[in-house]
Amino acid sequence: MELIYIIAAFLAGYLALRCKLPPLVGFLVAGFALNTTGYQSTAVLSTLADLGVTLLLFSIGLKLDIKTLLAKEIWGGATLHNLLTTALFTLALLALKQLGLGMLSELELSQLALLAFALSFSSTVFAIKALQEKGELNATYGTLAIGILVMQDIFAVVFLTVSTGKIPDIAALALFGLPLLRPSLFKVLDRAGHGEMLVLYGVFLALVAGAGLFEAVGMKADLGALIMGMMLAAHPKASEMSKSLFNLKELLLVCFFLNIGLSEEPTLDGFLMAMLLMLLLPLKGILYYGVFNLFRFRVRTSLLGTLTLFNYSEFGLIVGGLAYNMGLLPGSFLVAIAIAVSISFLIAAPLNSAGHRLYKDASKWLKEFEPEKLNPTDRLIDLGDKKIMILGMGRIGTGAYDELVNRFGEQVVGIETREDSVKLHQEAGRHVIHGDATDPDFWARVISRHSTDLILLSMPHSQANTFALEQIRERNYQGKIAAIAKYSDDEQTLHDLGVDAAFNIYNEAGSGFARHVCEHLSPQIPRR
Repeated sequence: MELIYIIAAFLAGYLALRCKLPPLVGFLVAGFALNTTGYQSTAVLSTLADLGVTLLLFSIGLKLDIKTLLAKEIWGGATLHNLLTTALFTLALLALKQLGLGMLSELELSQLALLAFALSFSSTVFAIKALQEKGELNATYGTLAIGILVMQDIFAVVFLTVSTGKIPDIAALALFGLPLLRPSLFKVLDRAGHGEMLVLYGVFLALVAGAGLFEAVGMKADLGALIMGMMLAAHPKASEMSKSLFNLKELLLVCFFLNIGLSEEPTLDGFLMAMLLMLLLPLKGILYYGVFNLFRFRVRTSLLGTLTLFNYSEFGLIVGGLAYNMGLLPGSFLVAIAIAVSISFLIAAPLNSAGHRLYKDASKWLKEFEPEKLNPTDRLIDLGDKKIMILGMGRIGTGAYDELVNRFGEQVVGIETREDSVKLHQEAGRHVIHGDATDPDFWARVISRHSTDLILLSMPHSQANTFALEQIRERNYQGKIAAIAKYSDDEQTLHDLGVDAAFNIYNEAGSGFARHVCEHLSPQIPRR
């Protein structure tokens, strides 16, 4: 049976990709198609789907800065949106009940409020997938959306604990001692190498030390995976571990989207109820935009953040199942919620793909804040009158910066992704700004009082330099561009993309080493 699922998922995902839609749309359609032909979810598929979600949350934690959650726009925005959405959805559902529409006529006010609460959440899995496919996890709106989703996960843990009456074991207090294990976890990570042991250690931390430990003391397993990832986020190899788990996580998440379609058999009543629930989705999006606007984010950040969260969450199915088991909701609503969640994914996927185009159209009539009134995390980046920009202030970028300052004076600015590195450069007297040159959001925020004549791409990864070059070209930059490359095929790729000069770092290092030897040792060897 699992072979049928693999074939259906591949074919549907491939067709979705050819139609320029995210593959997850195909996986959802495949799940519903299999369901209508009599196939159902299996224990193996459900287990693999759960593992995929756990690894996803662990990967999020590896990239999450705890300071992000403490920002008022995160905890305040998530709380405000959840309260407003639950209240307005309850009123809307009550109005639909008074009209005698669908299955709502059978529900009490408390049941309507429970349904509204379930629909107030957005899907963590969908949002992360959408951001990853666009390469915008580190964009301002991406960070904002992830923070909101993490807070919603915390709300979910509180609700599940209170509603089931299941109080965590007294042993759960020992979880507060987890930070004490951090140095030991770091040492093991240092010695885990770069191959299969790194992947295995990541799986162990996510599924055993994180999810397994939390579940054993009566806490939500996925929250344990998230927290375990956050504990390791400051380690230099956290990013490498996340990348090593990427393909495994993506494969398991195929099972998650298939499982949604296979979980419940579609019925006409369920479909009609789902359509009523879909009428509330635009209201949810409007509230997201309003909350982001309240915290004075740019129109671009508010709109793209709203599109990322413009869906219903699989958590709605969890709440629905729990409520059904407790006799609070009829079973028919499980079908309606499952269909509504799936349809919201199908709608949100193309909207997210077209997000930047939608912003260009909407920016003509949506009012922007004055630059000085914008949220500090979303303000424009002023390069001043600098003529030379260096993207990537590692060893090569730093050397280039110092040499160019010696030649041209204080007309150079460096861009670096790591905040700690930015601080060290600034303490050393260099003009370095924090920013991610591979993030389209960075280029949308950059302003310059004069045209930049020269850009140096000195990031250590060729893919990052290539992506940054594409972003620069999209903005019709007319100056000169130079880039570093590790391999000859990387040089050719950069030239094909229009770079003016590409330098192989190994060849240049060899030439520089030889010149250095000749200058300092002056070998007296006759030329032949």
